[in-house]
Amino acid sequence: MQTQQSFGKQTKGVLYLVPTPIGNLQDMTFRAVQTLKDVDLIAAEDTRNTQKLLNHFEIETKQISFHEHNTGERLPQLIEKLENGMMIAQVSDAGMPSISDPGQELVAMCVAHQIAVVPLPGANAGLTGLIASGLLPQPFYFYGFLGRKNGQQEQELEQLVARPETLIFYEAPHRLKKTLTNMVNIFGEQRQGVLARELTKKHEEFIRGSLAEMLDWAATVNVRGEFVILLAGNHNPAKVSDSAETTPVNQQIDRLIDDGLSPNVAIKQVAKQRNLNRQEVYKQYHQL
Repeated sequence: MQTQQSFGKQTKGVLYLVPTPIGNLQDMTFRAVQTLKDVDLIAAEDTRNTQKLLNHFEIETKQISFHEHNTGERLPQLIEKLENGMMIAQVSDAGMPSISDPGQELVAMCVAHQIAVVPLPGANAGLTGLIASGLLPQPFYFYGFLGRKNGQQEQELEQLVARPETLIFYEAPHRLKKTLTNMVNIFGEQRQGVLARELTKKHEEFIRGSLAEMLDWAATVNVRGEFVILLAGNHNPAKVSDSAETTPVNQQIDRLIDDGLSPNVAIKQVAKQRNLNRQEVYKQYHQL
């Protein structure tokens, strides 16, 4: 067991996790600005992007790069500095460190070395989009970025299709159409959702509707900006396990399809639950 007193006397340095604006610089808090001025060093995901922020707020603190490609090299260096009493702020390009951004490995190592980790509140794209989405704000399930490979993404979505919580994803503009296509195929055309685009920026926009409608929108416009995809939860999932021994296979599949699953996903789910060969279930259902 370990207890941390964030603001007591420290025998070592302190790691401050400092959120940065996701678009609008006015979302930077007074405390965040002062913290970045007071620390000895800023560990930044991209020092060029962070320098623009520092220049805007007249912050002169020295930076060091810390991102996914140099984590192995930087971790021991940063821990050594913290062990020697240095105060370090960790920032990502936008939003909260560790949330679909670098930071988690450094936090875990600080905890292991009993170095205090002090989080500051601030901007987060997922929650910002959620509270304006019109979907149920809680419970929610934050997933972040899906896998980039098509097969991996499909597998991840299949694991989420029956979840009752509002689902939150991040996606880049050039992958949006492919991701929405996979969501339509797996969640069904009628699942309701919201695309939150360019949050807090001049071109902030919310596209609300069914997955089919959102896919049509993405296919007919020049997609730009970073996206938060929010999907309504599955509030009436067919429970495959209910009466699994007595309910006919085709009837179970039809129930899942009625709840919004695509036929292929429904067949796969029933086959897995009953420990049956998926191809055989497919042939039986389609009378092949």
